[in-house]
Amino acid sequence: MKRQPVRRGRMTNRPDSGAVAIEGERGRGLSKRLRHDDYAAVADVRAALREMLRHWGEPGRADLAELLTSELVTNALVHTDRGALVTATFGGGIAGPVAGRLRVEVRDFVSRHPRLRDHPPEDSTSGRGLLLVHTLADAWGVRAHGVGKAVWFELEADGG
Repeated sequence: MKRQPVRRGRMTNRPDSGAVAIEGERGRGLSKRLRHDDYAAVADVRAALREMLRHWGEPGRADLAELLTSELVTNALVHTDRGALVTATFGGGIAGPVAGRLRVEVRDFVSRHPRLRDHPPEDSTSGRGLLLVHTLADAWGVRAHGVGKAVWFELEADGG
């Protein structure tokens, strides 16, 4: 299995959200560890992401990124019991930067992959998060890692 490169850069604590802002080779990003029972962290992650995306994208794209991130973070907190790590970065991953592309990834420590429900019952109060990600993200997926998995999505700034 190919190893992921180590992210190098300056990290600074953001006292208002508990998130860490990353200044690295590919520009700004954020990273936040979540405890399995910390549902207030969903709002913290949204606030940190909103700040990161303040000057990014066409109207509505940052709001869409917030919504999809909230869904993935909530899923990780509800469906796992060992916490998670949220990262958001600009660029195109290992292949190099892709202008305008946002990638959000939520890693957890449970190997069970999420199930995409095609049509949750209308009266159900859950089961739509991954369907929203599937429908609204430019790209998304699930990948296994050493212990657990990462659920991710990507959005282009211009909605492309």
